[in-house]
Amino acid sequence: MKAWRFYGFGDLRLDEVPVPELRPRHVLVEPLCVQPSVTEAQLAFGIPTLAYDRVKRRLETEAPIQLFGHEFCARIIETGPGVSRFQVGDRVAARAKLPCEKCSLCLSERSSLCRKGPVIGFDQPGCFSEVASLPEIALVKVDDCISDSEAACLQSLSDSIAAVETAAIQMGDSVVIFGQGSMGLECLQIARISGAGLVITVDVREESCRISKELGADHALNARTCDVLAVIRDLTDGNGADVVFECAGGSPKQGLAGTQTLRQAIDAARSGGKVIGVSWFGGPLELNVDLLRERSLRYLFPDISTQAHLEHTVRLVASGRVHLNSTITHMLDGLESVPQAFEITANKGKFQAINPAQVVIQRDTDHPPGRIA
Repeated sequence: MKAWRFYGFGDLRLDEVPVPELRPRHVLVEPLCVQPSVTEAQLAFGIPTLAYDRVKRRLETEAPIQLFGHEFCARIIETGPGVSRFQVGDRVAARAKLPCEKCSLCLSERSSLCRKGPVIGFDQPGCFSEVASLPEIALVKVDDCISDSEAACLQSLSDSIAAVETAAIQMGDSVVIFGQGSMGLECLQIARISGAGLVITVDVREESCRISKELGADHALNARTCDVLAVIRDLTDGNGADVVFECAGGSPKQGLAGTQTLRQAIDAARSGGKVIGVSWFGGPLELNVDLLRERSLRYLFPDISTQAHLEHTVRLVASGRVHLNSTITHMLDGLESVPQAFEITANKGKFQAINPAQVVIQRDTDHPPGRIA
C-alpha cells in the first residue's frame, strides 16, 4: 500500500509499505478523510510544541516512520479477533491518547486518568495511508447523518469538550475566548450550550470574527482594530470575564500569537476567575505567578478527552447543536495532497484557513465530504 513516511523534519515521502497485519482487538480501515492537526503541522516542520522531543527521538533512531494522522474518518474493512463493538462497513473516528490497560489506574477502572498508553499518530501510525490498523478501544462509530469531513473533526472537538468541562461553567457565566481557529470556535459553541451567558471572542482575522458571530458569539473582537482588554472590561462592567479560554498562543513562525494572548487572557479574567490553557507553547515561558495569586486566579489545563467525550461529540454534531461545516475551508483530493495539507495547516493565516486542511482519500458516495479545493 501507499503511505506517507517522515525521513526527518520537513522530509515527507509517499512510499510503498506492507499492509499492516490484523492484530487482536484491532481493525483495519480505509481512511476516507484525514487532516493534520495544528500540532502535527508544527512538528512536521520541526517547530517545537507538544511531543517535539518524542518525535525528534523517533526520527533520529527509527526513520523513515509513519507519523501523524489522528484526526480522521475511516471505514472498517476487516475486524480482528476480540473485536465486538464494530463490523465491516462501519465508519469510525478515534481519540488519540489511549490508556495502557496495565497500570494501577487502568486496572482500577480509572483508565481515563492514565497517561502511559500510546498516542495514535505519534507512537503508532495514523491515517496518512491507504490502509491503517487501529485499536478498537480508540474508536467510536460515526452517525450516518455526519459527513466524512465533519467526522474528521470529531477528535479535535472532543478535546474542546474536555476543555469546557474543565472550566466548569456556571449558568450565565461571562466567557472570553482568545483565538477563533477550529478549537476556539468549538469552545465557543460548547460553552454556549453549557450555560454560558455573555460570550466574547477575540481574533486578528476578519473571516474568523465573522464565523464566530455566525456561530453564536455576542461580540467578536478584532484585536487589530480595537483595544481588546478595554472593550472586555466595558462589556463586563469593569470586572473581567468569569472564564477565559486561551486558544491562540503558540509559535509566531506559523502565525500564532506567541505568549501575548496568555498575558491578555490573564488580564481579561475577573478576580477569582478562571483561565483555561488550551494552547501549546513549545517551551518554557515566564509567568507572573504573584499576579495570579494576588487576584485569586485559577490557571487550569484541560483533562485528556475520553471515550465518553468522543461519543458526546457524535451526539452534538448529529443533533445540530455544534456546527463544523462553516469552519472547514480547504479540502484537497487524493493521498498525494497530504504535503499540501500540512503546508496550509501550518500557515492558516496565509491561506485564510480556519480548520486544518482536509484530504479526501477515498470517495464515500453515501456521506459526501463537501467542497473540494
